[in-house]
Amino acid sequence: MEAATERGRRRRTLRVGLAQIKPALGDVGRNLERVIEASEELAARGAELIVFPELVLTGYLLRDMVPEVAVRDDEEPIRRLCQLSERLGVALLVGYVEEGFPHFQFNNTAACFYGGKLLFKHHKVYLPTYGMFDECRYLARGHRFRAFRTPWDVAVGVLICEDCWHISSGYILSQDGAHLFIHIAASPMRGVMHPGRPDIVRFWDSLNGIYAQLFGAYVVFVNRVGVEDGISFWGGSSIFDPSGQKVCGCCLFDEALEVCELDLGMLRRTQTYMPLLRDERFGLVLSELMRIDRQRYESEGG
Repeated sequence: MEAATERGRRRRTLRVGLAQIKPALGDVGRNLERVIEASEELAARGAELIVFPELVLTGYLLRDMVPEVAVRDDEEPIRRLCQLSERLGVALLVGYVEEGFPHFQFNNTAACFYGGKLLFKHHKVYLPTYGMFDECRYLARGHRFRAFRTPWDVAVGVLICEDCWHISSGYILSQDGAHLFIHIAASPMRGVMHPGRPDIVRFWDSLNGIYAQLFGAYVVFVNRVGVEDGISFWGGSSIFDPSGQKVCGCCLFDEALEVCELDLGMLRRTQTYMPLLRDERFGLVLSELMRIDRQRYESEGG
């Protein structure tokens, strides 16, 4: 009877706010005010979790500005975000440059604030250094992928842009219990238009849908908009359900604030119907990766 009662108390829905906004390059104060304004509007519309894009407090093409805009845990922007989460009664997922201590490294960070506290942080692991990207020159790599527990009876995994393009990232989070993936990005326009839509939009839609379907999870994708140094960011924020279907989407190129209600019961139904994660042979994967790593080491003369 107690177990049945406990099941009855589980959260049935979660209202997620997509904050597709345009940060000002290098202006943390101005961007923080925009985050507060958007959070207040989305909370008034019933959002319980509000997700902002990658580096929303700083802008993306920072280069030598990185040390000037970096924020530490004891500084005002973090205190105000903690206070905001408590005042509005919502969780906030916000991207910024974090200054670490004692080695003064700088990380591309996504942090979750809830109940007046900094609940969780993820440091971007994969820093692109191809094409127009040069993140490794200015930022330090993160070293882990971890799911974290939330007040909504669902574990969350956070990935930042390039992290998402390495399928091992999602696999690790799924094995760590994540059923809600949050993908935040500062994805610029790249590629050609293919029938009326940029290729990069099609690529991200395919990627997010595959994550949702393979891992039986919800995927929340939030990308920024605006222009920096002549480079346009395309937006197109969206949510995919565990069947891989897009259930919510924002416009391209313009700011947008959207709220979508997720049916958390679909997580259980999907994984009961198609128990891919139950049948994963994690030990086999681990041993085979170790074998491949040994072979690579030996082939390189180690």
